[in-house]
Amino acid sequence: MGAAGLARLHGLFAAYKPPGLHWKHLRDTVELQLLKGLNAGKPPAPQQRVRFLLGPVEGSEEKELTLTATSVPSLANHPLVRGPAFTSLKIGMGHQLDVQASGVLVLGVGQGCSLLTDMYHAHLTKDYTVRGLLGKATDDFREDGRLVEKTTYDHVTREKLDRILSVIQGSHQKALVTYSNLDLQTQEAYEMAVKGLIRPMNKSPMLITGIRCLHFAPPEFLLEVQCMNETQKQLRSLVHEIGLELKTTAVCSHVRRTRDGFFTLDDALLRTQWDLYSIQNAIQAAAPRVAAELEKNLRLGLGTQQLQGPGWQGDDEGPSPALEGWTAGGAAGG
Repeated sequence: MGAAGLARLHGLFAAYKPPGLHWKHLRDTVELQLLKGLNAGKPPAPQQRVRFLLGPVEGSEEKELTLTATSVPSLANHPLVRGPAFTSLKIGMGHQLDVQASGVLVLGVGQGCSLLTDMYHAHLTKDYTVRGLLGKATDDFREDGRLVEKTTYDHVTREKLDRILSVIQGSHQKALVTYSNLDLQTQEAYEMAVKGLIRPMNKSPMLITGIRCLHFAPPEFLLEVQCMNETQKQLRSLVHEIGLELKTTAVCSHVRRTRDGFFTLDDALLRTQWDLYSIQNAIQAAAPRVAAELEKNLRLGLGTQQLQGPGWQGDDEGPSPALEGWTAGGAAGG
């Protein structure tokens, strides 16, 4: 396997992180399995060296010794002498998931680590399914956190929840326009906004580009959230805020990432597939799509810069007031 196997490892692939597993442990496990596969190949035949060995003269009855040129194998590069050929690999991590969250986690191997930087600057959206539970509040917005309050939720309906979600999506879309610094007076910028191609050009808080309820069976509800620049803690906080808007409380019982940019659950390798052969195949299969998507988003970013309004300074401002429009006062006003 050796160098030939290493050459097929440069690129990006996605793994499925189960809940309860730290992303560093996942990365270390992947590196260990790749090194095991690379070092498992049959070592090359040892090189032959000419050595002069002392021995008796052939055909002589006397006990004379002489030096005889002999070809012997050189063991200097043998794995048992030198150790394993591969001892470490450069493995980078994309958008992280905390210990409690699960789902798609993108990793880069070798030269693929630079592609992770390109993915970050492309500001690609990510999809999550977030499960909430009405009727209680905890100190960290998680179901297993320290209980702070219990409330009733009989008055909560699907219609009320959908109305809150529409207010959240509308206010975040306004914030997205603000952080993209686009001049929507131009036809090109307007068409980008209609197609949902607007991206923030600098750092921004969590921006939600889409949110809807997939399942509602009180006290449980399931949301699908499309967002960028988020953390899983912010998504749990979102569930808490939704509970307050519904005049009750809510905690988050599960956060699962179903898409990270152009990687989906179908691309994510399960834990039983974190081996050299599976990862090589996943990298090779994803390479054309990765190149095409990154090139498309690079062109999109350049086009957005050309459409920016005259007042853009490229600085990093604080959270936009538009982001606060879906909180208690904003929802009541909507």
